Amino acid sequence: MSETDPATPSSGDLVAGAVSQISAFIRESQLKPGDRLPSESALTESLNVSRTVVREALRSLAAMRLIDLGAGKRPTVAELDDSSIAMTFRHGLFTDQIDIRQIYDARRTIEGRTATLAALLRTDKEADAILGFARAMQNRLDQPAVVMANDLALHLAIARASKNPVFALIIGAFQGVIVESWPIGWKARATDDEREAMNRLHLDLAEAIAASDPQAASTIMDRHFDESLRALARAGLT
Repeated sequence: MSETDPATPSSGDLVAGAVSQISAFIRESQLKPGDRLPSESALTESLNVSRTVVREALRSLAAMRLIDLGAGKRPTVAELDDSSIAMTFRHGLFTDQIDIRQIYDARRTIEGRTATLAALLRTDKEADAILGFARAMQNRLDQPAVVMANDLALHLAIARASKNPVFALIIGAFQGVIVESWPIGWKARATDDEREAMNRLHLDLAEAIAASDPQAASTIMDRHFDESLRALARAGLT
């Protein structure tokens, strides 16, 4: 069969097939994060492909954050990671397939739920951490970078306190694009009083979660997104 025969698998097809087979092996073997996969030579033999194909397949799986690769070490199953989702969101934003308002709309829907669950399920340690981030935002009107860092950390801590790792992955992935719009929203709040009110809203939210008040936490989160969307609209960001 010639190389130009359409029935001959291309290099890309072979790599895609190897990716699928290695993924199936992880599932069928019930491997967990940190567990090792077979060596390159063992995979080459079992998949009946070249070592080059196996290496490309492993690189593809690593790029998707499904496995971890280390120099001179066998690949291992990776922990859940939001980086590949974050890349998708950034690509969508920068190629005009999604916009900031759509991202905030999705966040509002999800984070109303994370606030409710965090108020119900948070540990004392998590409540203290959330309060710590909110308090670190206070009296920092001259340090927007500090406010932003603690703002992002607070929202991620709330998502983690919801005890649903899917929410934490999504909120973590959103943060890659939120850092682009956050300074715009901050500047759109033209007075110190407006910025202080935004910071205070985060503290009210943290206190509601610490008080195990899911209704208040959800209501305050909705107010937070109302204010954020109004600020973005004033800045002309749609």
